[in-house]
Amino acid sequence: MGKFVIKQNDLGYTFSLKAPNGEIIATGGEVFNSLQACKNSINSVITNAPAAGVDDTTAIRYYEVKCPKFEIYRDKKGEYRFRLKASNGEPILASEGYTAKSGCKAGIDSVRKNVVDAEITDAE
Repeated sequence: MGKFVIKQNDLGYTFSLKAPNGEIIATGGEVFNSLQACKNSINSVITNAPAAGVDDTTAIRYYEVKCPKFEIYRDKKGEYRFRLKASNGEPILASEGYTAKSGCKAGIDSVRKNVVDAEITDAE
């Protein structure tokens, strides 16, 4: 079971999704002004991630998938990343960079698996 960890800093609240081994799988897409807004975004991840399709913008034949979706893309350094977009198209979760697309896809699978019954905690 994964865990959402909420942190507060001078700018507001952020969150990350951690695997059972403590590794960060992905982070929230923004800094929130209130704790409730941060929790609302976490709930949106929990709702959208399990059923989200995958939109691989790096594929040779690219067909756009409707939201909610995980979007695979390449960053400026050429690494593979994913972001989860809610049904309204807003990005709500983002990954680290992966050198291989297979690692990026495994990250998506990890999000889907770890949001189920994930607990929400304050910073450790």
